[in-house]
Amino acid sequence: MQKVTEFFWFCSGANAGILRRTPTESNKYVGIGATVFFTGVLAALAAGYALYTIFDQLFPAIIFGLLWGLVIFNLDRFIVSSMRKKENAWAEWKLAIPRLVLAVLLAFVISKPLELKMFEKEINRELDRKKTEFIAESKANLAQGFPEIQELEEDILALNAEVDEAEAFRDKLQREYDAERFGEKTTETSGIVGLGTNAKKKEEQLDAAQKALDDLKVRNQARVDTLEKQIRDFIALRQLEFEKQQPGIDGFDGLAARIDALSKLTEESSAMALANIFIILLFIAIETSPIFVKLISSRGPYDELLELREDKVKLFKDERWTKAKGESEARVGYFQDTHFYATDLDKEKTNRKNKAKTYSEIDEIEEKWGRKQF
Repeated sequence: MQKVTEFFWFCSGANAGILRRTPTESNKYVGIGATVFFTGVLAALAAGYALYTIFDQLFPAIIFGLLWGLVIFNLDRFIVSSMRKKENAWAEWKLAIPRLVLAVLLAFVISKPLELKMFEKEINRELDRKKTEFIAESKANLAQGFPEIQELEEDILALNAEVDEAEAFRDKLQREYDAERFGEKTTETSGIVGLGTNAKKKEEQLDAAQKALDDLKVRNQARVDTLEKQIRDFIALRQLEFEKQQPGIDGFDGLAARIDALSKLTEESSAMALANIFIILLFIAIETSPIFVKLISSRGPYDELLELREDKVKLFKDERWTKAKGESEARVGYFQDTHFYATDLDKEKTNRKNKAKTYSEIDEIEEKWGRKQF
């Protein structure tokens, strides 16, 4: 149990040595550390799910999920451990505002993948609907891209219509022939029963129409077979193009697609929108709770001892600085009293030597000029 307590102390960023001296503060920092730890766990789960959605592979999702969870854990631990209880409450809140903003941003980042997992079934239905729309749209676009198929189908319809027209004409002659044989009086028959002259003419017309129909069927069927083969070829090309687009449609299951689907679902359903808001607020509360615990809790023995230790460090630093500054000033004074005096003395001697040498050279030059003139 003590190991668990010390682990949560570590998660809270507290000094374990000071906490051992202040047992009344232990539970507070255990609670803060547990909140920080489980926030990191939730972040790891959320990132793992999001990355599994992206890569569709378990091992990379686990590795990167753990890495992201450690990053969030470290940030939360830093946010909490960097806060100090001061005498001035307003100063504490002023310093906590940037940390609260960062905590809220982290809450949004952590909550989004978990929202996607909670509404996974609804999102899957929305994605299936979108895929169906994409398939229909793709087929419509491909149909427009292959107008030859429609033209060939129209040609087949025209050939079949021609055959139907010939059959209708043959059927009409068949009815007239039957009426002529059985003596039915119409505008096209004589009304005489039996196979008379009119009946034979009707029979000849019927045979000619039947022969023309048979020839037309054979001729048109050959043409229809050719057209249907061309249609099948074009359909095969269209199917090949559709199969090229099919992976993109089937792969419409990424993180961005799911976020977009969730956004549309929340727009259409007020219940889902309300649930989504509550989930975000829950994660904001979890993420900001350690900060608020630090802010609203009173200044305790741990804070006093921690400030005392920090003040001792500052005092020790001031002492070392004062000592180092005094030693430096003493060395500078000694250097000025010895080295600079000797330097000035040497400089004066050098100037005198240079001055005497200059005068000697001038005298030599004047003596030479004097000799040349005489």
